Amino acid sequence: MTVKYKDHPACLAHGTIFPSISNQRLNSYLKEIGDICEIDKNLTFHLARHTFATTITLTNGVPIETVSKMLGYNSIRTTQIYAKVVERKVSDDLQILKSKISTSNLKIDHQRMVAKECFS
Repeated sequence: MTVKYKDHPACLAHGTIFPSISNQRLNSYLKEIGDICEIDKNLTFHLARHTFATTITLTNGVPIETVSKMLGYNSIRTTQIYAKVVERKVSDDLQILKSKISTSNLKIDHQRMVAKECFS
């Protein structure tokens, strides 16, 4: 397979085995995909990396050190930014759950009061 790109100008210029596309070109492809799929969000390479780091890896239990290496970081400090986003999401979700439980408990308490009145 690498023989195919052996004399490719981009490979020769950058000293790589495979040619790579520019960030601008990738963003253009992502925009086209977003348009076809009728996604209103502005899809970018940065957003794709962020989604990969948070939604696909960290929220599915992949260790932060592994995610850091997968993203090509030398240090996990940058990856910890993504982890904080995940922690914030967990915190927000727990607040929603707490609210639902409180509302549910109020309904149960009300039902108990009504039942007591009926049998008193």
